[in-house]
Amino acid sequence: MTNTGLSWLGIIRLGLVQTSLGAIVILTTSTMNRVMVVELALPAMLPGALVAFHYAIQMLRPRFGYGSDVGGNTTVWIIGGMGVLALGGILAACATALMASQLGAGIALAVLAFLLVGIGVGASGTSLLILLAKRVDKHRRAAAATIVWLMMISGFIVTATLAGHFLDPFSYLRLIQVTTVVSVIAFIVTLIAVYKIENINNLAADPEKEKPSFREALLDVWSEPKARRFTIFVFVSMLAYSAQDLILEPFAGLIFDYTPGESTKLAGVQNGGLLLGMIMVAVIGTLLNHKRVGALRVWVIAGCVASSAALTGLAIAGIVGPPWPLKSSVFALGFANGAFAVAAIASMMELAGSGRASREGIRMGLWGAAQAIAFCLGGFIGTVAIDVTRYFLASTSIAYAIVFIAQGLLFLVAAYLAAGIEKEETTTKQSPNPFDQSKFTTEVLSNE
Repeated sequence: MTNTGLSWLGIIRLGLVQTSLGAIVILTTSTMNRVMVVELALPAMLPGALVAFHYAIQMLRPRFGYGSDVGGNTTVWIIGGMGVLALGGILAACATALMASQLGAGIALAVLAFLLVGIGVGASGTSLLILLAKRVDKHRRAAAATIVWLMMISGFIVTATLAGHFLDPFSYLRLIQVTTVVSVIAFIVTLIAVYKIENINNLAADPEKEKPSFREALLDVWSEPKARRFTIFVFVSMLAYSAQDLILEPFAGLIFDYTPGESTKLAGVQNGGLLLGMIMVAVIGTLLNHKRVGALRVWVIAGCVASSAALTGLAIAGIVGPPWPLKSSVFALGFANGAFAVAAIASMMELAGSGRASREGIRMGLWGAAQAIAFCLGGFIGTVAIDVTRYFLASTSIAYAIVFIAQGLLFLVAAYLAAGIEKEETTTKQSPNPFDQSKFTTEVLSNE
């Protein structure tokens, strides 16, 4: 795979796509969630099911990646995905408003809207990572992953702030208007961000090259031990990463008597650690300019092990109680998670070009699907685990300790999987490709 070396400005331009994506997603998964639960007094499980549905739809990411591989033009998939996402966001606002008068029709429209949101996020997000994997130099990948992630978070922050301002005094018409404006702006910014960023470098696929079917391409990638092991790693690590999302603040309230305001600030402490961990890996990875492939793997393993240690600290905190420095433990968890997350995304970019050529999209889509499924299940499994352990145990603190320890063990399993990925490279290179017809023909002719 030829790397054309995207400049820092080019990386930031592509980061604007992630900013746009984050701007629409925050409205559909957060703002409309609140409106359904508070203003419409609907069960919290309704928006929860819709958000889970949009994650489940992202199982289509490998198919989107295949489309990018076959067509050789990721820009079209980024723009198309963002257009579908923008339409889904607008329809989600309309559906929320419709629920106020016609609940059944509103829910039906919401299902369609979140279907489009899932497709849009999957198509644009996967294609964006494919383009970054093709265009970013090796020593810049950790920094590129950090920049893209931070710009997505900035999309959350800016949209939440501005939309919150213009939504008051609240009305359903205002919700539709604000969502429409945000969605249209996000689409326009995406068009500007990807303008000529791909065509200049002639990344189009060879039209004369034989194109395998999606099933053949997917089986081809899954037959690569390295890609298969990394897929399992992504699922396990992201499951551990997301499982504590919905239980940390209740933990602070039940065990440490934190008020709602204090527990919200605790989430800020965690995010502060997350950002610092991401920035640290990006800066060190760029300055040291590692040449060997294993550099990112070291950061991934270290981040997983540190995350496990931080979760063990939270388990102890649950047993010890208020004397324990909870904020320090939560900050440490955020820091370790940030280091791991950036290194994992950068590793995706690194490994996307490993193995057979012209399969970058399938690999990135496979890993994106594993991540989406893990996020879909993580929060739910974490809350169920707490409910089950509290039901069978008299002590709430012990219940939380057991769940935190279990999450820590998942991170250790992820570290073990990451450690073995490098070993798979030799096996992958030595194993024959089941779809290599030229080699099969040569062997047959030689036997004759």
